[in-house]
Amino acid sequence: MALAVGIVGLPNVGKSTLFNALSNAGAQSANYPFCTIEPNVGMVSVPDPRMDALVKVVEPNKIVPTTVEFVDIAGLVKGASQGEGLGNQFLTHIRNVDAIVHVVRCFDDDNIIHVNNKVDPVGDAEIINTELLLRDMQSVEARLNKARKASKGGDKGEKQATISCEKLLDAMGRGVMVRNIPLDEADREVVQSLTLLTAKPALYAANVAESQLAAGLKDPKVARLVEVAEREGTEVVVISAAIEAEIAGLSPDERREFLEGIGAEEPGLSRLIRRAYTLLDLITYFTAGKQEVRAWTIERGTLAPQAAGKIHTDFERGFIRAEVMAWTDLVQLGSEAAVKAKGLFRVEGKEYTVQDGDVMHFRFNV
Repeated sequence: MALAVGIVGLPNVGKSTLFNALSNAGAQSANYPFCTIEPNVGMVSVPDPRMDALVKVVEPNKIVPTTVEFVDIAGLVKGASQGEGLGNQFLTHIRNVDAIVHVVRCFDDDNIIHVNNKVDPVGDAEIINTELLLRDMQSVEARLNKARKASKGGDKGEKQATISCEKLLDAMGRGVMVRNIPLDEADREVVQSLTLLTAKPALYAANVAESQLAAGLKDPKVARLVEVAEREGTEVVVISAAIEAEIAGLSPDERREFLEGIGAEEPGLSRLIRRAYTLLDLITYFTAGKQEVRAWTIERGTLAPQAAGKIHTDFERGFIRAEVMAWTDLVQLGSEAAVKAKGLFRVEGKEYTVQDGDVMHFRFNV
Protein backbone atom coordinates (compact mmCIF):
# COMPACT_ATOMS: atom_id res chain seq x y z
CA MET A 1 0.00 0.00 0.00
CA ALA A 2 1.52 3.31 -1.11
CA LEU A 3 1.26 6.01 1.54
CA ALA A 4 2.22 9.55 0.53
CA VAL A 5 2.89 12.07 3.30
CA GLY A 6 3.20 15.73 2.38
CA ILE A 7 5.69 17.91 4.26
CA VAL A 8 4.11 21.35 4.45
CA GLY A 9 4.66 24.67 6.18
CA LEU A 10 5.58 28.29 5.62
CA PRO A 11 8.62 29.01 3.41
CA ASN A 12 12.02 28.58 5.02
CA VAL A 13 10.99 26.64 8.14
CA GLY A 14 13.22 23.62 7.42
CA LYS A 15 10.95 21.46 5.23
CA SER A 16 13.59 20.67 2.60
CA THR A 17 16.30 20.16 5.23
CA LEU A 18 14.02 17.66 6.93
CA PHE A 19 13.19 16.01 3.61
CA ASN A 20 16.90 15.66 2.79
CA ALA A 21 17.49 13.92 6.10
CA LEU A 22 14.48 11.67 5.57
CA SER A 23 15.29 10.52 2.09
CA ASN A 24 18.90 11.50 1.38
CA ALA A 25 17.45 12.60 -1.96
CA GLY A 26 19.39 15.85 -2.05
CA ALA A 27 16.40 18.19 -2.33
CA GLN A 28 17.56 21.77 -2.77
CA SER A 29 17.62 23.71 0.50
CA ALA A 30 18.47 27.40 0.72
CA ASN A 31 17.91 30.48 2.85
CA TYR A 32 15.21 32.20 0.80
CA PRO A 33 11.45 31.73 0.31
CA PHE A 34 10.08 29.38 -2.35
CA CYS A 35 13.30 27.41 -2.73
CA THR A 36 11.11 24.37 -3.39
CA ILE A 37 8.70 24.86 -6.31
CA GLU A 38 8.01 21.43 -7.75
CA PRO A 39 7.58 18.83 -5.02
CA ASN A 40 10.49 16.49 -4.29
CA VAL A 41 9.56 12.87 -3.62
CA GLY A 42 11.48 10.28 -1.63
CA MET A 43 10.72 6.73 -0.48
CA VAL A 44 11.64 6.13 3.17
CA SER A 45 11.87 2.82 5.02
CA VAL A 46 9.81 2.72 8.21
CA PRO A 47 12.08 1.95 11.20
CA ASP A 48 10.63 -1.02 13.07
CA PRO A 49 12.42 -2.63 16.04
CA ARG A 50 10.19 -5.70 15.64
CA MET A 51 11.60 -6.35 12.20
CA ASP A 52 15.14 -5.88 13.47
CA ALA A 53 14.46 -8.51 16.14
CA LEU A 54 12.97 -10.94 13.60
CA VAL A 55 15.97 -10.55 11.31
CA LYS A 56 18.34 -11.48 14.14
CA VAL A 57 16.40 -14.69 14.78
CA VAL A 58 15.66 -15.75 11.20
CA GLU A 59 18.88 -14.50 9.53
CA PRO A 60 17.22 -14.14 6.10
CA ASN A 61 18.94 -13.63 2.76
CA LYS A 62 16.83 -10.55 2.09
CA ILE A 63 15.12 -7.86 4.18
CA VAL A 64 12.19 -5.84 2.81
CA PRO A 65 10.85 -3.17 5.19
CA THR A 66 7.64 -1.26 4.63
CA THR A 67 8.01 2.22 3.15
CA VAL A 68 6.42 5.66 3.22
CA GLU A 69 6.58 8.19 0.39
CA PHE A 70 7.44 11.69 1.60
CA VAL A 71 6.68 14.70 -0.59
CA ASP A 72 8.43 18.04 0.03
CA ILE A 73 5.86 20.65 -1.02
CA ALA A 74 6.49 24.34 -1.80
CA GLY A 75 6.10 26.77 1.12
CA LEU A 76 2.77 28.46 1.67
CA VAL A 77 2.12 32.12 2.50
CA LYS A 78 -0.88 34.06 3.74
CA GLY A 79 -3.31 34.49 0.86
CA ALA A 80 -2.37 31.23 -0.85
CA SER A 81 -6.03 30.25 -1.12
CA GLN A 82 -6.41 33.35 -3.33
CA GLY A 83 -3.34 32.45 -5.39
CA GLU A 84 -0.69 34.40 -3.45
CA GLY A 85 2.90 33.15 -3.67
CA LEU A 86 2.87 29.61 -4.99
CA GLY A 87 -0.48 28.95 -3.37
CA ASN A 88 -2.27 27.28 -6.25
CA GLN A 89 0.60 24.84 -6.86
CA PHE A 90 0.99 24.20 -3.13
CA LEU A 91 -2.67 23.39 -2.58
CA THR A 92 -2.87 21.17 -5.65
CA HIS A 93 0.14 19.15 -4.47
CA ILE A 94 -1.36 18.74 -0.99
CA ARG A 95 -4.53 17.36 -2.55
CA ASN A 96 -2.51 14.44 -3.91
CA VAL A 97 -1.08 13.20 -0.58
CA ASP A 98 -2.74 10.97 2.01
CA ALA A 99 -1.53 12.66 5.19
CA ILE A 100 0.24 15.85 6.24
CA VAL A 101 3.30 16.59 8.37
CA HIS A 102 3.12 20.30 9.15
CA VAL A 103 6.60 21.65 9.92
CA VAL A 104 6.59 24.65 12.26
CA ARG A 105 9.69 26.67 13.13
CA CYS A 106 10.23 26.81 16.89
CA PHE A 107 13.81 28.12 17.04
CA ASP A 108 15.42 31.59 16.93
CA ASP A 109 18.24 32.28 14.49
CA ASP A 110 18.91 35.77 13.12
CA ASN A 111 20.84 34.23 10.23
CA ILE A 112 17.79 32.39 8.87
CA ILE A 113 15.08 34.53 7.31
CA HIS A 114 11.51 34.11 8.53
CA VAL A 115 8.91 34.97 5.91
CA ASN A 116 6.97 37.04 8.48
CA ASN A 117 10.10 38.41 10.20
CA LYS A 118 9.27 36.81 13.55
CA VAL A 119 9.23 33.32 15.05
CA ASP A 120 5.65 32.62 16.14
CA PRO A 121 4.76 28.89 16.11
CA VAL A 122 1.07 29.44 16.86
CA GLY A 123 0.69 32.20 14.30
CA ASP A 124 2.57 30.18 11.68
CA ALA A 125 0.37 27.14 12.26
CA GLU A 126 -2.77 29.27 12.02
CA ILE A 127 -1.68 30.75 8.67
CA ILE A 128 -1.36 27.30 7.11
CA ASN A 129 -4.56 26.00 8.68
CA THR A 130 -6.54 29.07 7.67
CA GLU A 131 -5.41 28.84 4.04
CA LEU A 132 -6.29 25.15 3.88
CA LEU A 133 -9.71 25.85 5.38
CA LEU A 134 -10.36 28.74 3.00
CA ARG A 135 -9.56 26.56 0.00
CA ASP A 136 -11.81 23.79 1.35
CA MET A 137 -14.60 26.28 1.88
CA GLN A 138 -14.30 27.35 -1.76
CA SER A 139 -14.68 23.72 -2.81
CA VAL A 140 -17.69 23.12 -0.55
CA GLU A 141 -19.37 26.38 -1.60
CA ALA A 142 -19.07 25.39 -5.26
CA ARG A 143 -20.58 21.98 -4.46
CA LEU A 144 -23.36 23.64 -2.46
CA ASN A 145 -24.33 25.89 -5.36
CA LYS A 146 -24.48 22.87 -7.66
CA ALA A 147 -26.54 20.88 -5.13
CA ARG A 148 -29.03 23.69 -4.59
CA LYS A 149 -29.68 24.02 -8.32
CA ALA A 150 -30.08 20.25 -8.78
CA SER A 151 -32.31 19.85 -5.73
CA LYS A 152 -34.87 22.27 -7.13
CA GLY A 153 -35.76 19.53 -9.57
CA GLY A 154 -36.52 17.17 -6.69
CA ASP A 155 -33.27 15.21 -6.64
CA LYS A 156 -33.20 13.68 -3.13
CA GLY A 157 -29.46 12.97 -3.30
CA GLU A 158 -28.73 16.62 -4.07
CA LYS A 159 -31.04 17.76 -1.28
CA GLN A 160 -28.97 15.68 1.12
CA ALA A 161 -25.77 17.06 -0.39
CA THR A 162 -27.12 20.57 0.26
CA ILE A 163 -27.66 19.72 3.93
CA SER A 164 -24.17 18.21 4.21
CA CYS A 165 -22.48 21.18 2.54
CA GLU A 166 -24.29 23.66 4.78
CA LYS A 167 -23.24 21.65 7.83
CA LEU A 168 -19.61 21.59 6.67
CA LEU A 169 -19.52 25.30 5.89
CA ASP A 170 -20.98 26.21 9.28
CA ALA A 171 -18.27 24.27 11.13
CA MET A 172 -15.45 25.37 8.84
CA GLY A 173 -16.52 28.99 9.23
CA ARG A 174 -15.88 28.55 12.95
CA GLY A 175 -12.35 27.34 12.19
CA VAL A 176 -13.01 23.61 12.60
CA MET A 177 -10.93 21.31 10.39
CA VAL A 178 -13.03 18.84 8.39
CA ARG A 179 -11.29 15.90 10.09
CA ASN A 180 -12.69 17.18 13.42
CA ILE A 181 -16.30 17.59 12.24
CA PRO A 182 -18.66 14.73 13.23
CA LEU A 183 -19.79 13.25 9.91
CA ASP A 184 -22.57 10.88 8.94
CA GLU A 185 -22.45 8.69 5.85
CA ALA A 186 -23.90 11.37 3.55
CA ASP A 187 -21.42 13.95 4.83
CA ARG A 188 -18.52 11.58 4.23
CA GLU A 189 -19.62 11.06 0.64
CA VAL A 190 -19.40 14.80 0.02
CA VAL A 191 -16.02 15.09 1.75
CA GLN A 192 -14.55 12.17 -0.18
CA SER A 193 -15.84 13.44 -3.52
CA LEU A 194 -14.16 16.82 -2.97
CA THR A 195 -10.82 15.50 -1.59
CA LEU A 196 -10.83 18.21 1.06
CA LEU A 197 -7.42 19.25 2.41
CA THR A 198 -8.36 19.58 6.08
CA ALA A 199 -9.99 16.13 6.03
CA LYS A 200 -6.54 14.57 5.73
CA PRO A 201 -4.92 13.29 8.95
CA ALA A 202 -2.09 15.54 10.11
CA LEU A 203 0.55 16.05 12.79
CA TYR A 204 2.96 18.84 13.65
CA ALA A 205 6.74 18.60 13.46
CA ALA A 206 8.23 21.21 15.78
CA ASN A 207 11.60 22.13 14.24
CA VAL A 208 13.92 23.14 17.09
CA ALA A 209 17.56 23.96 17.68
CA GLU A 210 19.86 21.36 19.26
CA SER A 211 19.78 23.28 22.56
CA GLN A 212 15.99 22.79 22.75
CA LEU A 213 15.96 19.02 22.21
CA ALA A 214 16.41 18.13 25.88
CA ALA A 215 13.30 20.12 26.88
CA GLY A 216 11.23 18.41 24.18
CA LEU A 217 7.52 19.17 24.43
CA LYS A 218 8.15 21.36 27.48
CA ASP A 219 10.19 23.91 25.54
CA PRO A 220 8.21 27.21 25.74
CA LYS A 221 7.79 27.62 21.99
CA VAL A 222 6.95 23.94 21.46
CA ALA A 223 4.50 23.95 24.38
CA ARG A 224 2.47 26.66 22.65
CA LEU A 225 2.28 24.51 19.53
CA VAL A 226 1.23 21.51 21.65
CA GLU A 227 -1.79 23.52 22.85
CA VAL A 228 -2.81 24.07 19.22
CA ALA A 229 -2.37 20.37 18.42
CA GLU A 230 -4.40 19.26 21.43
CA ARG A 231 -7.31 21.49 20.38
CA GLU A 232 -7.17 19.83 16.95
CA GLY A 233 -6.92 16.30 18.36
CA THR A 234 -3.48 15.69 16.86
CA GLU A 235 0.10 15.64 18.18
CA VAL A 236 3.52 17.25 18.00
CA VAL A 237 6.79 15.46 17.22
CA VAL A 238 9.87 17.44 18.28
CA ILE A 239 12.72 17.29 15.80
CA SER A 240 15.81 19.27 14.83
CA ALA A 241 16.00 19.18 11.04
CA ALA A 242 19.58 20.47 11.06
CA ILE A 243 20.73 17.77 13.49
CA GLU A 244 18.86 15.06 11.59
CA ALA A 245 20.52 16.17 8.34
CA GLU A 246 23.89 15.89 10.06
CA ILE A 247 23.11 12.45 11.48
CA ALA A 248 21.92 11.18 8.11
CA GLY A 249 25.41 11.51 6.67
CA LEU A 250 27.13 9.51 9.43
CA SER A 251 28.08 5.84 9.49
CA PRO A 252 26.04 3.62 11.87
CA ASP A 253 28.81 3.70 14.51
CA GLU A 254 29.24 7.46 14.21
CA ARG A 255 25.50 7.93 14.37
CA ARG A 256 25.25 5.84 17.54
CA GLU A 257 28.06 7.84 19.15
CA PHE A 258 26.47 11.13 18.13
CA LEU A 259 23.08 10.15 19.55
CA GLU A 260 24.67 9.07 22.83
CA GLY A 261 26.38 12.46 22.97
CA ILE A 262 23.07 14.33 22.82
CA GLY A 263 21.29 11.85 25.09
CA ALA A 264 18.98 10.38 22.42
CA GLU A 265 18.08 6.71 21.97
CA GLU A 266 17.22 7.05 18.27
CA PRO A 267 17.08 9.74 15.59
CA GLY A 268 14.05 12.00 15.82
CA LEU A 269 13.31 11.02 12.24
CA SER A 270 12.54 7.47 13.34
CA ARG A 271 9.76 8.73 15.60
CA LEU A 272 8.46 11.04 12.89
CA ILE A 273 8.39 8.32 10.24
CA ARG A 274 6.58 5.89 12.52
CA ARG A 275 4.01 8.51 13.51
CA ALA A 276 3.45 9.45 9.87
CA TYR A 277 2.93 5.77 9.08
CA THR A 278 0.24 5.42 11.73
CA LEU A 279 -1.63 8.61 10.79
CA LEU A 280 -3.88 6.56 8.50
CA ASP A 281 -4.37 3.81 11.09
CA LEU A 282 -2.15 1.35 9.24
CA ILE A 283 -0.53 -1.72 10.79
CA THR A 284 2.19 -4.16 9.76
CA TYR A 285 2.29 -7.92 9.52
CA PHE A 286 5.38 -9.94 8.65
CA THR A 287 6.33 -12.93 6.56
CA ALA A 288 9.53 -14.48 7.83
CA GLY A 289 11.69 -17.21 6.33
CA LYS A 290 15.25 -17.89 5.27
CA GLN A 291 14.60 -16.38 1.85
CA GLU A 292 13.38 -13.06 3.26
CA VAL A 293 11.80 -11.20 6.13
CA ARG A 294 9.26 -8.74 4.73
CA ALA A 295 6.91 -6.20 6.28
CA TRP A 296 3.45 -5.76 4.74
CA THR A 297 1.24 -2.71 5.20
CA ILE A 298 -2.52 -3.13 5.75
CA GLU A 299 -5.35 -1.12 7.23
CA ARG A 300 -6.28 -1.89 10.81
CA GLY A 301 -9.21 -4.31 10.83
CA THR A 302 -8.15 -6.17 7.66
CA LEU A 303 -9.23 -9.82 7.50
CA ALA A 304 -6.75 -12.61 6.72
CA PRO A 305 -7.78 -13.20 3.06
CA GLN A 306 -7.40 -9.52 2.20
CA ALA A 307 -4.06 -9.40 4.01
CA ALA A 308 -2.96 -12.39 1.93
CA GLY A 309 -4.03 -10.50 -1.18
CA LYS A 310 -1.34 -7.91 -0.48
CA ILE A 311 1.20 -10.58 -1.37
CA HIS A 312 -0.63 -11.82 -4.48
CA THR A 313 -4.23 -11.77 -5.67
CA ASP A 314 -4.13 -15.60 -5.96
CA PHE A 315 -3.49 -15.81 -2.21
CA GLU A 316 -6.77 -14.03 -1.54
CA ARG A 317 -8.75 -15.77 -4.28
CA GLY A 318 -7.72 -19.26 -3.19
CA PHE A 319 -7.35 -18.58 0.55
CA ILE A 320 -7.59 -21.69 2.74
CA ARG A 321 -6.09 -20.65 6.06
CA ALA A 322 -3.52 -18.45 7.77
CA GLU A 323 -0.80 -19.81 10.06
CA VAL A 324 -0.05 -17.16 12.67
CA MET A 325 2.55 -16.44 15.33
CA ALA A 326 3.02 -13.35 17.46
CA TRP A 327 6.34 -11.70 16.59
CA THR A 328 7.23 -11.63 20.29
CA ASP A 329 6.81 -15.40 20.60
CA LEU A 330 9.03 -16.09 17.58
CA VAL A 331 11.74 -13.75 18.86
CA GLN A 332 11.63 -15.02 22.44
CA LEU A 333 11.51 -18.73 21.56
CA GLY A 334 13.90 -18.51 18.63
CA SER A 335 12.17 -20.67 16.00
CA GLU A 336 8.84 -21.66 14.52
CA ALA A 337 9.32 -25.19 15.87
CA ALA A 338 9.71 -23.84 19.39
CA VAL A 339 6.58 -21.70 19.00
CA LYS A 340 4.63 -24.81 17.89
CA ALA A 341 6.02 -26.82 20.81
CA LYS A 342 4.67 -24.20 23.24
CA GLY A 343 1.24 -24.33 21.60
CA LEU A 344 1.47 -20.72 20.45
CA PHE A 345 1.26 -21.42 16.71
CA ARG A 346 -2.31 -20.75 15.52
CA VAL A 347 -4.36 -21.66 12.46
CA GLU A 348 -6.88 -18.98 11.55
CA GLY A 349 -9.67 -18.84 8.97
CA LYS A 350 -11.32 -16.29 6.73
CA GLU A 351 -12.84 -14.29 9.59
CA TYR A 352 -9.55 -13.69 11.39
CA THR A 353 -8.66 -10.01 11.86
CA VAL A 354 -4.92 -9.55 11.41
CA GLN A 355 -3.14 -8.01 14.40
CA ASP A 356 -0.25 -5.56 14.31
CA GLY A 357 2.98 -7.56 14.43
CA ASP A 358 1.55 -10.92 13.38
CA VAL A 359 3.99 -13.25 11.61
CA MET A 360 1.97 -15.08 8.98
CA HIS A 361 2.10 -17.89 6.42
CA PHE A 362 -0.83 -18.36 4.03
CA ARG A 363 -2.17 -21.59 2.55
CA PHE A 364 -4.11 -21.23 -0.66
CA ASN A 365 -5.30 -23.21 -3.66
CA VAL A 366 -6.20 -21.79 -7.07
